[in-house]
Amino acid sequence: MEMFSKLTSLFQQALETREPSVDLKESFVEHWKGITNYYIQTTDEERPARQTDIPWRLKQMLDILVYEEGQQLIMPLYDHIVKVVEETGPCLEYLLQHKLLETLCTLGKAQYPPGMLQQVLLFASSLLMQIKKPLLQMLHIYRPIQKLIGLCALPGSQSEKEEAQFLLAVCSQVKQDPYLLNYVLKIPIISKSKMTESTSNQSGNRNGPDTKNDTDDPTSPSPPCNLSESTTSIHSQSGCSASSFDQSGCASPQAEAPDLVFALVHLTQSQRGRVRQKAHEGLLLLVGLQSEGSGETLAQRTQLVALLAGKLVQLYSLVPTEELDPQDILNMPPIAWSSQFSKASPDDGLLCPGLDHVTLFFCWLDFLDHMMTEAPQVLAERLSGCVHSLWLSEVMLPQLMSTGESAVLLSTVVLCRVVQAVRSTALLDRLVMFLLGSQSQPEEPAESQDPHVLRGRLIQQCDHISEEISMASLRLFEELLRKPHGAILHNLVLRHLEPRRYLTLTPAPLDDRHTDSGEDHEDLEEDPWFPDSLYSDGQTLPSPSSASSGALLNSHVHSTDVINSFLCLVPQEVKSSQLVQEGGYDSYVLEARSLCEACGPLTQQDWVEELPPPSSSSVVAGTVFYEGLFLQVLFDRLGRLLEQPYDLNLQLTSVVSRLAAFRHPVITEFMLDPYITLTPGARTLFTVLIRVIGELMQRVQAVPDVSDRLIRMRRKLLELDQHSQEEHQTLLRGIILLEEFCKELAAIAFVKLTLDHD
Repeated sequence: MEMFSKLTSLFQQALETREPSVDLKESFVEHWKGITNYYIQTTDEERPARQTDIPWRLKQMLDILVYEEGQQLIMPLYDHIVKVVEETGPCLEYLLQHKLLETLCTLGKAQYPPGMLQQVLLFASSLLMQIKKPLLQMLHIYRPIQKLIGLCALPGSQSEKEEAQFLLAVCSQVKQDPYLLNYVLKIPIISKSKMTESTSNQSGNRNGPDTKNDTDDPTSPSPPCNLSESTTSIHSQSGCSASSFDQSGCASPQAEAPDLVFALVHLTQSQRGRVRQKAHEGLLLLVGLQSEGSGETLAQRTQLVALLAGKLVQLYSLVPTEELDPQDILNMPPIAWSSQFSKASPDDGLLCPGLDHVTLFFCWLDFLDHMMTEAPQVLAERLSGCVHSLWLSEVMLPQLMSTGESAVLLSTVVLCRVVQAVRSTALLDRLVMFLLGSQSQPEEPAESQDPHVLRGRLIQQCDHISEEISMASLRLFEELLRKPHGAILHNLVLRHLEPRRYLTLTPAPLDDRHTDSGEDHEDLEEDPWFPDSLYSDGQTLPSPSSASSGALLNSHVHSTDVINSFLCLVPQEVKSSQLVQEGGYDSYVLEARSLCEACGPLTQQDWVEELPPPSSSSVVAGTVFYEGLFLQVLFDRLGRLLEQPYDLNLQLTSVVSRLAAFRHPVITEFMLDPYITLTPGARTLFTVLIRVIGELMQRVQAVPDVSDRLIRMRRKLLELDQHSQEEHQTLLRGIILLEEFCKELAAIAFVKLTLDHD
């Protein structure tokens, strides 16, 4: 047995392989000398670098550095105790002392051998990503990195893939330590005293930059400089003036080499999707820095905001405005900036001519909007301001104010999609300021022109002679009313309604309560087309005796009266929904609930829960209530509902329904309460609808078999009978839409009562 054990031991020893001890530094130096010997021995200067042993030797050097760090990072002292070693290994020390990265940078710049820059960029990228020790704070690392950044995004570059990977690696390092932003951006030295003090504090650190070398390059940053201190430079370095851009709309490169920001923005225009994606990701990493001073540095010490806004202008200038159908833009699905990198994105050949440029524009806009969501406030506000000045004011405003209908229509449609896409607070603030202005006082009817010219023009376009422009403008305001911004509703409606000057404090007979400013104020009972017998089968407008004038929907009885008031507006003779077995107003309740709940949290953070007392000016003799230009145009349009195209009426009633759904007590009173006592000349939604009903009863007298025609038209609208043709088609469609609109308003009133009692 003992003999067997000895044989087994000898056999195991014979099988054991013992690795010869390898000197890592010696191997590292050997590979470096192999690279330098190539330049001494080679005779073929045209041989590409990838066909030499340079890529392999660089890979071996990198592997040695990574292995060395892995061995030194954690050293076991006992069975369960470890020690983290922070000293620089001999291989990394050799790389720093002999300035290997700077030498490689010089070889890459010379492109000798051809394609050497790609190999150097790959080596630098892997070095930054795989070495865990912070490297960018070291003098002989960040200076060649700065030089490599300057070699990126040059005209005719053949190394975009490697450049994008390298820049993304740099941005990743800055994201981990925002303090490094000074190094990669080459922030100029603020004061020599600070620099001297800073360098003297680190003179004992052999890995940091020394004072002697640091003063050789005046463009290098002071290594320990605080970011918040470095942001006090001249504001004009990143101004948004148009002079910063060339004819294509891109920022012109400066006399010195491109910096990190310029290189990243330039690569976002690459034809290669993977390159563009990495450039976008690098920009997001930069703007996402939340450290103190980083946002100010990017906003004030770089051309970032000017470059980003300049590209938006460039992309919009490429849109072929004369070839596009505005309806195609409206029908485009929501566009996310990341969709351009998806393999499932639609082929450009399948898009309508010119829509590929529109897609690129909205992709970039969504990217900027996403950046403003992630960026510090100072950077987001600066970027949104640059977009405002360069694109909205200089490009969009002249088109919107143009006399050409095609330019007005297309720019309105584009703005509608822009409002729909914007989510960031900074850009939404700028859009609202651009479209509506900042006026907070009620408008006066005597004003010949809106103080904010564009606002008045856009509202007047809702009643444009061109139906397409009217629909596009109405849709623009509907999209505005969807946005969570309190100034929108206040600017358009609330500043005129909150004083409640539409009320009269003196009691008035019911017959005199519903008047219209656009009519001759005759009593409804005197209208021959609005007689007492208008409602058949015992239908009458309910009495308001159960609620006092001017009250909200604050009681169940009064709310029931309000609902019935809207349901009874359309006379039974011209109702057709029940004849085709369609539901009543309850079929709109679910949709109305969704609408009210969506409008609820948008702007009510500062709303009062109770109605304010009416303004004293409402009782002054001769005072005329003015609902504001927006409501005036909507009510004027609504008064012509029976003579307008069906699609236009759908868009119009959609805007009015959304307004009525806002849970502000004044809006509820003005839009949904039929029993308030109005001042002379004032009109509400209910009084406008009463006038429309009066006109309806006058016009249907000339239409024989109106019930049968309405049924056939309703079936046609439901696409159950595509071949039916009817005379008086506009009138019949208007009657059907009016009936459905009244049911929708009744459902909104019912839902508001339910939500208020929850």
